[in-house]
Amino acid sequence: MKADPEGVRDVVRRALLEDGAARDLTAPLLEKRRARGRLLAKQDLVLAGLDCAAEAFRQTGARFVPKARDGQAVRKGRVVGVVDGPARAVLAAERTALNLVQQLSGVATLTRRFVELARPAKVFDTRKTVPGLRALQKHAVRVGGGHNHRMGLHDGAMIKDNHIAALGDEEALRERVFDYAARGVDVVIEAQTEAEALLYSTWPVRVLMLDNFSVDRLRRAVRRVRSLNPRLEIEASGGITLATVKDVVRTGVDRVSVGALTHSAPALDVALDFEGS
Repeated sequence: MKADPEGVRDVVRRALLEDGAARDLTAPLLEKRRARGRLLAKQDLVLAGLDCAAEAFRQTGARFVPKARDGQAVRKGRVVGVVDGPARAVLAAERTALNLVQQLSGVATLTRRFVELARPAKVFDTRKTVPGLRALQKHAVRVGGGHNHRMGLHDGAMIKDNHIAALGDEEALRERVFDYAARGVDVVIEAQTEAEALLYSTWPVRVLMLDNFSVDRLRRAVRRVRSLNPRLEIEASGGITLATVKDVVRTGVDRVSVGALTHSAPALDVALDFEGS
């Protein structure tokens, strides 16, 4: 599974420009020396972002050969890629390559942990992504075993609490939902209360999102919604953590959405070591 090549090229180009890769004041001391190095996992992790590393080195004039693949769980000390070329080209791309692999591997690794704990429910991401990195972060979620919600506002109808509050009219909301359904548009709708959950479960929506429900409230709401509409997909959202996801899933929800996959995943330790160092 690979990220979109055009998106990778654009993100890498902007990152190298931001880092001043073409204006490195330290590079002249290297003259025409060549370098060969290994990209090493310094901790156990699920890899993501190797395409970004390859593209960063390509754009500066070096060559990167992956020794693993995105989505692969690797152990501390594993060589995940090798790079060679002019030393100044390798060093010009080093930080950009590492930043992206570290950040995206963090997303993939955290996603994998949630996926393992949430089975049999599915784990979905959100739009709470780092600006400019959404496509790559969502790729990392997928290779980690998770699923993508919308890529953007254009990609599916999701009616959330602020839409409902701004509309301020239950009958108008109902008409909009039925209009979407008549046009073949899948609707995800967010409920803040059990009463809303029961009402919306009788409408033609594909996914009912129960937001910020306690486990006890969630269990009761799921049971009552299932009695009204057993085919409806039910999603839990809001503040779900590694410590709570098992309890949430035991309530019977089909899926959970977790903003932390992309907004709070820690960058993991991946390093570039030159041979002989």
